[in-house]
Amino acid sequence: MADGARALLGSRGGSPASSPQLGGRSRSQPPPAPLSAPGHGFRRVTLTKPTFCHCCTDFIWGLAGYQCEVCNFMSHEKCLKHVKIPCSCIASSLVRIPVAHCFGPPGHYKRKFCTVCRKQLESLAFRCEVCELHVHTDCLPFACSDCRQCHQDGHQDHDTYHHHWREGNLSSSARCEVCKKTCGSSEVLSGMRCEWCGILAHASCYIIVPPECTFGRLRNMILPPNCVRLVSRNFSKMHCFRISESLQTEPDEDEDVDGLTQGSVKDAQISTDSSKQTLKIFDGNDAVKRNQFRLISVPRIAKSEEVVEAALRAYYVNDDQQHYELQTFSQQTLFSDDIINRNDATEETNPGPVFREAVPEAWIIRAKSKDHEVIRIYPGWLKVGMAYLSLRIDKESTTQTVIKEVLPQLGRQTECLQNFKLLEVLMGSKQVQRMVLDDQEVILSRLKDIRKTSIRQMNQTRFYIVENNKSVVRVNLFVGGLPPQLSAEEYTNILKDDLAIKTNLLSLSHVYSVQGAVVLEMSCFSEAERIYMLAKDTTVNDKQLTAAVIPEVLHTKLPQNCCPLLVFVNPKSGGLKGRDLLYSFRKLLNPHQVFELTNGGPLPGFHTFSQVPYFRVLVCGGDGTVGWVLGALEEIRHMLVCSEPSVAILPLGTGNDLGRVLRWGAGYSGEDPYSILISVDEADDVLMDRWTILLDAQEAVESAENGILEPEPPKIVQMNNYCGLGIDAELSLGFHHAREEEPGKFNSRFHNKGVYVKVGLQRISHTRNLHKDIKLQVDQHEVELPSIEGLIFINIPSWGSGADLWGSDHDNRFEKPRIDDGLLEVVGVTGVVHMGQVQGGLRSGIRIAQGSYFRVTLLKPIPVQVDGEPWIQPPGQIIISVAGPKKIRVIQTIQEHGV
Repeated sequence: MADGARALLGSRGGSPASSPQLGGRSRSQPPPAPLSAPGHGFRRVTLTKPTFCHCCTDFIWGLAGYQCEVCNFMSHEKCLKHVKIPCSCIASSLVRIPVAHCFGPPGHYKRKFCTVCRKQLESLAFRCEVCELHVHTDCLPFACSDCRQCHQDGHQDHDTYHHHWREGNLSSSARCEVCKKTCGSSEVLSGMRCEWCGILAHASCYIIVPPECTFGRLRNMILPPNCVRLVSRNFSKMHCFRISESLQTEPDEDEDVDGLTQGSVKDAQISTDSSKQTLKIFDGNDAVKRNQFRLISVPRIAKSEEVVEAALRAYYVNDDQQHYELQTFSQQTLFSDDIINRNDATEETNPGPVFREAVPEAWIIRAKSKDHEVIRIYPGWLKVGMAYLSLRIDKESTTQTVIKEVLPQLGRQTECLQNFKLLEVLMGSKQVQRMVLDDQEVILSRLKDIRKTSIRQMNQTRFYIVENNKSVVRVNLFVGGLPPQLSAEEYTNILKDDLAIKTNLLSLSHVYSVQGAVVLEMSCFSEAERIYMLAKDTTVNDKQLTAAVIPEVLHTKLPQNCCPLLVFVNPKSGGLKGRDLLYSFRKLLNPHQVFELTNGGPLPGFHTFSQVPYFRVLVCGGDGTVGWVLGALEEIRHMLVCSEPSVAILPLGTGNDLGRVLRWGAGYSGEDPYSILISVDEADDVLMDRWTILLDAQEAVESAENGILEPEPPKIVQMNNYCGLGIDAELSLGFHHAREEEPGKFNSRFHNKGVYVKVGLQRISHTRNLHKDIKLQVDQHEVELPSIEGLIFINIPSWGSGADLWGSDHDNRFEKPRIDDGLLEVVGVTGVVHMGQVQGGLRSGIRIAQGSYFRVTLLKPIPVQVDGEPWIQPPGQIIISVAGPKKIRVIQTIQEHGV
């Protein structure tokens, strides 16, 4: 989209780990670069291996091709005039609104290409969790800050969104929306894709696509970026999108550049040309202090201009080499703040071959001082029109004089200078930093200081003129894990004691006492960051606190037909496929509508959508996860504007019985996430009964306060699928204990079911005496139980991974079961063998009763499980009722999904 992309977006160019040594030639003169190849420096090279053109994706026949010296873009000679993708050396200048990327942990990504150096990812690499950017670890510092803009943050907010184009990493079968021909390739980085609507096009075709983006087929499910507000100056992108930091094993900046340096050494060692020499190039004082350098290869006898040009290419600086010089220093100065200029003036007057074999290997590239120069000023409030103004400055130019000269050119000469400010913006790939310049700041001196620190940093720095409006700071922070059933005043006191909150800087905007959570509205960025970091290391009553940054959904701006999808994903469910789904759904939707359940549970998501008039929910997890989300929905329903959102299920668990009944399949096995979202959009709503279970134990327990034996207080749980007593719950309890002992082994459905079989075989010799230990009453009538070992109450026609426990035989005593009939079916099983026969389809259970109100009296402790969550229930009463009646709205697919 235009708000996060550059005007002529394409590749972010290349990452030359060393100065190009192509075809074994010295500096052969390239043909004049065509006007249609923005920023590239093509030269003719000799091909030594099969090579494909990055423009047309066809094979380059013969021994000669044309390669950009900076970004490695390969092309036929005939394709040079058709190249539209800009080189990396001008990439940052084409970004309209800088948006930092959200890089997750490094990993290995097969069949992907680096969008910086255009080479295949064969080693560790990073990928953005929000957009399709993939980049080598050594290319990361040179990635462009052109991520998707997923929310308004007070800087150049737009209501109209344009396509956000990203080059490459398309399937080989991808077809161009314009010419209908193949635009993807598995051999090179080629083709363009809008990261909002998914439209595909050739690099030569996408420029004629209408710029406005309509969000494509998923438009009604996507939370529009202009309807989300999040001002998060001090928070990283990982925090903003609530991405679990336990997965973030990304090395720090020092390690990134060290990896880059090692890569440079490797590339330099490939050359066996004895006429070449390798030089270390440091970019400014910052690189010298950190001992971070790039390597270039130049002829052993070369002109200084050639070496400076190679050094600029290594750091992606597209500027005249005459404005720069190289300084040399000894190893001792590598750790000194004082960098000595060892290049005397004779070098400038004698531009002959000065770099010889005996010269030092380490150099630092510097910008020559200037008495005046031309800078670009970007109007921060403009949505259309000119992108920037060019302004000539000298030693007398200050922030105030620059504003005074710029305003008349923007037609605002009558306005007061004090109403505007000059903003310096550093567009880093991982963070965009903004700083307001003082009115008396000398701009030329400021530029000199930046270049002294890093020339590349100067290349990533912009100046914006913005209106001096006092923006109201408002950060919403969700804090969970607090003791339940307390008042707002009691929660405030707890936060004062454990987090040392400052009540003059925050207020409790929402209190969820049942769940033990609060939402803090904060008016100070630094205080919000302090509380966020402190809460993650704080426990209250031996329970770990959770914290999450919550965006504000501007519900009044939502389109009339918009029904955004609220997505919950449990990455620990079933086969641990949740992590891949988290990544995919963040790409396909707005990441602000995707919530990871291990980071605060479902409550942060429901709070975020509390004012949305109509939305749907997608739960990705097992039956236990579904019950967790539905339970949270039941508790918070009265606080939602949309009190009855429809719930869809993507089964990730082991049994997935509810997913089977609603035709979502036996379990997720890698289907295309896009097709899943389409199925959710096309699915129908159906009603399903939801039951309340009251557990009233009569066994006395010791009070924690005075040590006196007191009756255990009643507990209430909700049931969606089934409730089991006896052998069924005992097997679940055995599986639960085994998973707690070795959780790392339970990462596949096949292994999980194997553990169930093992636990069942250990209990195959149990006697049938459950009917002696319990009494059953159905709709106020006593029911005599047969000789059984397990009693199961079923609400859906699927139990134990798809088995039909009730059976399909017609019986005049009972009505045909439905999930919305307000009735539960009661079935008995005689033991493990009987359960195995039911799951094999050889038998059905013993039909006992059907009704809407049940009372079970336990005469001794008995294993009980509700929707797969087991425990030992003491003697007492269990009452099951609809208590309402209660029905939830679930989504049933039209077509059967994978089984």
